[in-house]
Amino acid sequence: MRIVKIVLICLAVVFVLIQFVRIDKSNPPVEPEKTMEAAINVPPDIQQIMARSCNDCHSNKTVYPWYSNVAPVSWWLRNHITEAKRELNVSEYATYAPKKQERKLKEICEQVRSGEMPLPSYLIIHRESALAPSEIDAICAWTDGERKKIVIE
Repeated sequence: MRIVKIVLICLAVVFVLIQFVRIDKSNPPVEPEKTMEAAINVPPDIQQIMARSCNDCHSNKTVYPWYSNVAPVSWWLRNHITEAKRELNVSEYATYAPKKQERKLKEICEQVRSGEMPLPSYLIIHRESALAPSEIDAICAWTDGERKKIVIE
């Protein structure tokens, strides 16, 4: 029983100490000429859906929730956001080559249609980010239309 107590105290001390290892929550500035809206037509309804369900991870407009202050959850969250921006950053979309722009639009539809995005783990706390079937259809119709306009050389 004494060993269990010592282990619990050690775990509590480690938990307190790791709270001093903070993540970087800064966002790079959004340069309007580099955004998705600068490269393609993004209707207001799609902008609204993306702002609610995508931008926290896939843009330079991340709003960090309260739990981003608690390690090790904050580390996991930061890793997810870094990976998400590496996959698609709508704040940098206009800098992508046309072939990549087209591919990313295709992937947006595929991932929302399959339920991969928004991440199920994100939806546990952010239920308002869940996409209704009509929103998924709107996103896919939009991405399909915009893909056809992209000239790939």
